[in-house]
Amino acid sequence: MNTAKTQSALDAEAGKILASLAEKTARGLGPRERMAIPAQEMPAQESRARRGNMDEVALGYSENQARVEAERCLGCKNEPCVKGCPVGVPIPRFIEEIRRGNFKAAADTIKEANLLPAVCGRVCPQERQCQAECTLGKSLKSVDKAVAIGRLERFAADWEREQGRPSPPALKPPTGKKAAVIGSGPAGLTVAADLAREGHEVTVFEALHRIGGVMVYGIPEFRLPKRIVQAEVDGLAAIGVRFQTNYLAGRTRSIGELLGEDGYDAVFIGAGAGLPKFLGVPGEHYAGVLSANEYLTRANLMKAYRDGLAATPSFRSRTAAVIGGGNVAMDAARMALRLGAEQVHVIYRRTREEMPARAEEVEHAQEEGIVFDFLRNPVRILGNDRGFVTGMELQQFRLGEPDQSGRRSPVAIPGSEYNFNCDMVIVALGNEPNPLLVRTSPGLAADKRGRIVVDENQKSSLDRVYAGGDIVLGAATVILAMGEGRRAAAAINRLLA
Repeated sequence: MNTAKTQSALDAEAGKILASLAEKTARGLGPRERMAIPAQEMPAQESRARRGNMDEVALGYSENQARVEAERCLGCKNEPCVKGCPVGVPIPRFIEEIRRGNFKAAADTIKEANLLPAVCGRVCPQERQCQAECTLGKSLKSVDKAVAIGRLERFAADWEREQGRPSPPALKPPTGKKAAVIGSGPAGLTVAADLAREGHEVTVFEALHRIGGVMVYGIPEFRLPKRIVQAEVDGLAAIGVRFQTNYLAGRTRSIGELLGEDGYDAVFIGAGAGLPKFLGVPGEHYAGVLSANEYLTRANLMKAYRDGLAATPSFRSRTAAVIGGGNVAMDAARMALRLGAEQVHVIYRRTREEMPARAEEVEHAQEEGIVFDFLRNPVRILGNDRGFVTGMELQQFRLGEPDQSGRRSPVAIPGSEYNFNCDMVIVALGNEPNPLLVRTSPGLAADKRGRIVVDENQKSSLDRVYAGGDIVLGAATVILAMGEGRRAAAAINRLLA
């Protein structure tokens, strides 16, 4: 990614390309001509400047860039990209609308299947989903050369919001049925929208004081501005969805009470996976060892980065180490940099090729100066007599045979241990569901990891109770959670019909 080019320079280049294509597009471009159109770079903040602010890093396509990128789409009849999308967005149709300059129609087309396009366009791993199936990318032998579907989705959603022209979905007449949605993350909001459109009365119950789930407490402002999430929530409120915060299902009220005396006809559980995993090594009790969940929640939801303005304390460090290789690890590492760390290391026991984090997030982290220590993992955490972290003992690894995920397994190298100095350790190894709901809901089946067991329609072992998202999948992506929400909503709509 070339961040040296300014937005205006990239826009001007795209304008020249459009002008040069004008005569050809009038008669219709052939596949070879479309393949020759250069992929459009995403404008971004300059790397040194963004280390010191919380503003969004990726700046979005201009209209010229979006239209040039849309011209690259081959319009495949078999639509392989749609098959790669967990919610089935009609991708070729919305891209064709962008190509024609019909940006409002593009946004409306996306929302036939995806009610959070501005969010998904920013945070979903398109390179492993829709773009991985793109015929253009396969023809050019690189997913980086595929049509930038996610960036075009973001463009259409942002254009509609900035123009103040969102179209509310059509609502069916009230049915008199009531549905409770536990959790306001992507799965819960998707269910709420789909049920409200069918005319049901929907209330979303959220344990925290802000609506949005992982989108507000987990994903940093520099990757997903909170105003984007709030705009989506406002859209749901406009169609009648009710929101109740500071409501801890299983404590405030049980699922049985919701279905019984509270009069709800169905319940969807989308409470996420908020119980962090730890390393299980000696020294994790030292001050300065944090879960990525806690670290990011303090900064994202409670604005701990606002010195003098926020009452929330945040651990400040000079040398921070983040353990893990996923998107949460990238978020935590980049946040540590913005909170004043002089140096940030990502410790990962495999190599760059096996990292599950989005390619764009890894690139942004590298541009910002974050150091990646591959084929390393902590054996123990070191501390001083005051109880504070002073470093870690790391062991080196090599890659062995692939495991069940298809990634090559890390194999420890005997005698390779060495000491690494740091004053903060952030553990980003994933999360599991909080066991509260299962413990307070007799008959609600869960697996050994505490994930709620559901059938192909997202129905749980309890009548009229459905579940989806991270509480079923473990830590997953926004779009996968939305896919489960859509299946659950379809099943609940059939139940309430």
